[in-house]
Amino acid sequence: MMEGFEYKKATLENIDELVRTRIVVLRAANKLADNVDMSEVLKESRAYYQHALESGEHIAYLVYDKDKFIGAGGVSFYQVMPTYHNPTGKKAYIMNMYTAPEYRRQGIAFQTLDLLVKAAKEQGIPQIALEATDMGCPLYEKYGFVNMKDEMELK
Repeated sequence: MMEGFEYKKATLENIDELVRTRIVVLRAANKLADNVDMSEVLKESRAYYQHALESGEHIAYLVYDKDKFIGAGGVSFYQVMPTYHNPTGKKAYIMNMYTAPEYRRQGIAFQTLDLLVKAAKEQGIPQIALEATDMGCPLYEKYGFVNMKDEMELK
């Protein structure tokens, strides 16, 4: 792990920090001003973390430089019907990847991503997906993620 930085696996005790981080990530990813109302997202995020951390459906890491929060990432686990390429139907979705601007390009996101991927693989999950911003694409490609051509979404 990067020297001087602490990668802490989140617990129920960290819900306030996880929810706060989730709002920071969503504001940054969606270019939302501070005055945009996120109260519903905040409420639902808190409920999500309460359930998903207890059930093991979500693992998150918080990253600190001493006592200062500098980054985060999470992975959610879910089940779909089994397929030829994924006979268990188990899948993982990486989300909420964030590094504070002044700490970027120091390997923090890569290390966080590595912890999340390893957590998924330890659970025997063969398929791991994520959505990437333009800024995040080089990191994910460096790790080995590839763009999918065959997936579609109904808007």
